[in-house]
Amino acid sequence: MLEKSTAAWNDILEFPIGGRQQKPRRAGLTMVIDKGLGLTEFKDLLEVAAPYIDFIKLGFGTSVFYPAAILQEKIRLARSYSVDIFPGGTFFEVAVLQGRLNLYLQTAREFGYSFIEISDGTIDMSRTVRMAAVRQARAAGFGVITEVGKKDPRDALSTAYLLSQIAVDLEAGADYVIVEGRESGQGVVIYDSRGSVKEDILDSLLAGIKEPERVIWEAPQKQQQQALIMRLGPNVNLGNVQPGDVLALEALRVGLRGDTLRTTLKVAEVS
Repeated sequence: MLEKSTAAWNDILEFPIGGRQQKPRRAGLTMVIDKGLGLTEFKDLLEVAAPYIDFIKLGFGTSVFYPAAILQEKIRLARSYSVDIFPGGTFFEVAVLQGRLNLYLQTAREFGYSFIEISDGTIDMSRTVRMAAVRQARAAGFGVITEVGKKDPRDALSTAYLLSQIAVDLEAGADYVIVEGRESGQGVVIYDSRGSVKEDILDSLLAGIKEPERVIWEAPQKQQQQALIMRLGPNVNLGNVQPGDVLALEALRVGLRGDTLRTTLKVAEVS
């Protein structure tokens, strides 16, 4: 992580939106989705933006396609910059379907992953199996992130069920729970088919979540990131952020982008 004194504009300006937590932190997390960056791009991302990234997810099952040496180096690089890294939940779901969870966790440990994502966004999984997987991953030495919500809108779950699953996951030992948003941010859980936030669903979830600092909202679109920041503050946990959007998101969080800066202005201050 870069020291504050090395920042290009250190102490020149105040952030218009204050209170942004710095790493290491338990809230205000940014989770980046990596769908296949090469080593050079990956290192560039970390050199520039590691202070603003908490997790990198190697999306879906993409990590199976890397040459072993490159995958190991990506994982090593991420951890050397104090960024946790994990394979996508769909990869976990395939391991469960094929009865190979033990081997999956063993291989993930050998490669050096620090976290495991546990989800049932596509497959059907009983809570008993899900909770056993959480405990098994923790026993294997991983941090655990679970995900709630289905990827297909036709399989949408009730708000009550989602809230219950979040509570059960955290009780079972998950560090964080992701609310499904997919990489598109459309037609799933809190987003409508155009990607706009469904305020009634969000309201219902917020009213029932006991530990909001342990929930990560997938928000791949800028309008979604902005809406959640304005609603929940600069330290809302956001996921499925594109690698090229990390600094832009950080600017949104602290009011260094017009969309959030304007909310800090008073009419009398505008000339």
